[in-house]
Amino acid sequence: MNPSNPSTQAVVKTPPVAAPGPSNFIRDIVLEDLKANKYGGRVQTRFPPEPNGYLHIGHAKSICLNFGLAAEFGGKTNLRFDDTNPSKEETEYVESIKENVRWLGFDWEDRLFYASDYFDQLHEWAVTLIKAGKAYVDDLTADEIRMHRGTLTEPGKDSPYRKRSVEENLDLFERMRAGEFPDGSRVLRAKIDMASPNLNMRDPVMYRILHAEHHRTGNKWCIYPMYDYAHGESDSIEEVTHSICTLEFEDHRPLYNWFIQQLGIFPSRQIEFDRLNLTYTLLSKRKLLQLVEEGHVSGWDDPRMPTISGIKRRGYTPEAIRNFCGAIGVSKTNGSIELAMLEHFVREDLNKRAQRVMAVLRPLKVVIDNYPENQIEEMDAVNNPEDPSAGTRKVSFSRVLYIEQDDFREDPPKQYYRLSPGREVRLRYGYFVTCTSVVKKDQGEVAEVHCTYDPQTRGGNSPPDGRKVKSTIHWVSAAHAIDAEVRIYDNLFLKEDPNQTEAGQNFTANLNPKSLEILSPAKVEPSLANATVGNRYQFERLGYFCVDPDSAPGKLVFNRTVALKDTWAKIEKKTEKGSPKR
Repeated sequence: MNPSNPSTQAVVKTPPVAAPGPSNFIRDIVLEDLKANKYGGRVQTRFPPEPNGYLHIGHAKSICLNFGLAAEFGGKTNLRFDDTNPSKEETEYVESIKENVRWLGFDWEDRLFYASDYFDQLHEWAVTLIKAGKAYVDDLTADEIRMHRGTLTEPGKDSPYRKRSVEENLDLFERMRAGEFPDGSRVLRAKIDMASPNLNMRDPVMYRILHAEHHRTGNKWCIYPMYDYAHGESDSIEEVTHSICTLEFEDHRPLYNWFIQQLGIFPSRQIEFDRLNLTYTLLSKRKLLQLVEEGHVSGWDDPRMPTISGIKRRGYTPEAIRNFCGAIGVSKTNGSIELAMLEHFVREDLNKRAQRVMAVLRPLKVVIDNYPENQIEEMDAVNNPEDPSAGTRKVSFSRVLYIEQDDFREDPPKQYYRLSPGREVRLRYGYFVTCTSVVKKDQGEVAEVHCTYDPQTRGGNSPPDGRKVKSTIHWVSAAHAIDAEVRIYDNLFLKEDPNQTEAGQNFTANLNPKSLEILSPAKVEPSLANATVGNRYQFERLGYFCVDPDSAPGKLVFNRTVALKDTWAKIEKKTEKGSPKR
């Protein structure tokens, strides 16, 4: 396939038509275009990331929208890297982006392109615009260009170099390409209208001089096209029918159309939608890069990061992300989505697929004094109550167990129904036990709890006398438990809007110093001995957890994906009853 010549593109198999997507204004535009046979019945979208960082959850919304729309109408989606700035782009980012798109469940098949594929054609079109008197070489510095640009209320001023002849502009542009001039000394600008009310139309820069090696073209070029110039033409070369961008590009659309009209090329259409904003989350690649470079996080895939690599490592599922993106929809107005809503969809998906296991994060030893000292029983435990086909497993029960420290209080407050002196509780899948005494350390801290058990309550069943308990707690057998490191993650930022700071402060002032708590050694049931990286589990009563890549033979590391508490579900339930949604 030669993407620079659409008429010679090879015929590829049309993807199957997907189920109808949720109604929105972009989908309505596509339906209208199909009804009018505007593009010969074709739907061609593209996802065009710049390879200058890792993709984040905001990009996931765009990926789902572009690939989803094309799939619904039997169309195609290209993956195209807008690699026009070699000083910020790396092959590492390219590979991570491809991996992330695939992980989300989408396939660009053989349609992988780069803006750099089109550098020759873009240069040729720039020369065409110069010859038509629509572009000129400008010697003003970047600061001088900004000063000449004007403001929203004042028109700009013509550059003194705007009236150069076609011949002089062609000569200078060729010398720019040949490497004769230093970085920043000259640019190529479109000649449009310095009095336009749209600042983007005031003779925007098309090319700048940048003596930098490109990750794909090497040192072939020392001039590189600006995004606003390369973007629309790349869409046109690929015959993209619906070029879907976020709202910050709305004011750039007239320029997008101007280049296409002046060159008389395929009329791709740009459509803008609201970008994703999440509470307690930053979705600026520049600021995410700062977090990485300054060591506030361990890397782009730190589970606290909103990058796709980060949320994947944390244990989010691609199904949950796709469901979330489908639920929030698209609109023409930017807003903010509660992080709790994203966590709701993660929790909802994991509830269906995650195996239940027992783990104790902050162990407290429990000794059942009247249980036979060398006896081991195998109790039946349900793997997933949401999925009967998941079956059951055996968990070992013995005289010495571990429970959570929070599940015992020597002096319990009111409304505390878990284990305390004289109180009986149910051990999940085990027995009813009653606390009889405690053993303390020298400092007065409880070191172990002693209990008795009722043999008639095997499996956690109620005794023949019908007495009931108000609490069920989980446990692991001390003799069989496996040590693990568990990482508990909280919001990376303390404020809903991390950009809101006091005067003179950087956004990093809002970082949460307690965003990571490491618990070691936690105790987990032996069924996890063969857990592999990426496996997801529900630790009963504690939340959903995922095996981290830092795990190694003899070392299990778990990340908490999300807690069990679902505040969003409660909000939705109130809304259904007529209460306002917060």
